[in-house]
Amino acid sequence: MRYLTAGESHGPQLTTIIEGIPAQLELLAEDINGELARRQGGYGRGRRMQIEKDQVQILSGVRHGRTTGAPIALVVENKDWTHWTKIMGAEPIDEEAEKEVKRKLTRPRPGHADLNGAIKYGHRDMRNVLERSSARETTVRVAAGAVAKKLLSEFGIKVGGHVLEIGGVKAENISYDSVEDLQTRSEASQVRCLDENASVKMMEAIDQAKQDGDSIGGIVEVVIENVPIGLGSHVQYDRKLDAKIAAAVMSINAFKGVEIGIGFEAARLPGSQVHDEIIWDEEKGYTRRTNRLGGFEGGMTTGMPIVVKGVMKPIPTLYKPLQSVDIDSKEPFAASIERSDSCAVPAAAVVAEAVVAWEVANAILETFGHDKMSTIQATVDRHKEEARTF
Repeated sequence: MRYLTAGESHGPQLTTIIEGIPAQLELLAEDINGELARRQGGYGRGRRMQIEKDQVQILSGVRHGRTTGAPIALVVENKDWTHWTKIMGAEPIDEEAEKEVKRKLTRPRPGHADLNGAIKYGHRDMRNVLERSSARETTVRVAAGAVAKKLLSEFGIKVGGHVLEIGGVKAENISYDSVEDLQTRSEASQVRCLDENASVKMMEAIDQAKQDGDSIGGIVEVVIENVPIGLGSHVQYDRKLDAKIAAAVMSINAFKGVEIGIGFEAARLPGSQVHDEIIWDEEKGYTRRTNRLGGFEGGMTTGMPIVVKGVMKPIPTLYKPLQSVDIDSKEPFAASIERSDSCAVPAAAVVAEAVVAWEVANAILETFGHDKMSTIQATVDRHKEEARTF
């Protein structure tokens, strides 16, 4: 599978075209809209989420509630576009009209793509960079991830995400019985945290950051259970599934680090406390006593839950702006301010779920076939039985 996204933060719409989804997968707009609503929620979101009520339009690849095997086009309209038609319109404008167009950006914001992108592409108005590099683009990445989740659910594979840390406040009580339990409890929290006491402190930290004109980041975790053994491969570096997942998480706006399983903690422990002992029984086949390696060995799934953490830096758009330099005058200025969140970590957990789900769904199809759901399901079932009795 593959997908491309298109669109700007204040353009008319965001679009993704997905290729490679098998035929005969049941898919409705509501399967996607639920995920889009989750992305817009979470404590600390800004005013933009009050304007946009994201709803998807399925424009191709689905007929009467089932995929056809053709490319799927998904569109999410930007309601705020009505206020930006002159600024973001596609049609050429003359010099006089250009002078009337406000919000030209010549002051790059530290932590954003503004300056690097402007130099790379030769833009004197850095809005050309800002509009595309905005995290608004993750709207349709979540839409694509929702399709991947729907695909995974057909094979009994569950995806969940939660927040481990915000602004230095760490969740302590994060035990759960299943991914379904994890998801139910994280959705009940405004910050998607399983620890109720930590949730309160996280919201207090977000409030304080907002009061200070600042922003805070955090750590999210994605868990996927009931994954077959052997997704990915050890034979080439670019076929290792854990590497693909790490790249996908790092591609999310503002993410600066990834861990699989216990991650960096493995550097501080002896091997006896890192590696997962192998056990077997007739009902489950091969499993592990622990899951410190997060469901991976040799770039392949072990059958244990996939566990991935991602680190999100604080959002760089601050209401107490940092110093920058105007690219026209070269004079120092306080960086310009765009509408922003004080914390988007709870929303980022939903985006992380989407990109990890996409990679796992893609690995399922690479391993078990692409054309139609019934054939893929039969192949998955046969593989699981073979693995159990191997």
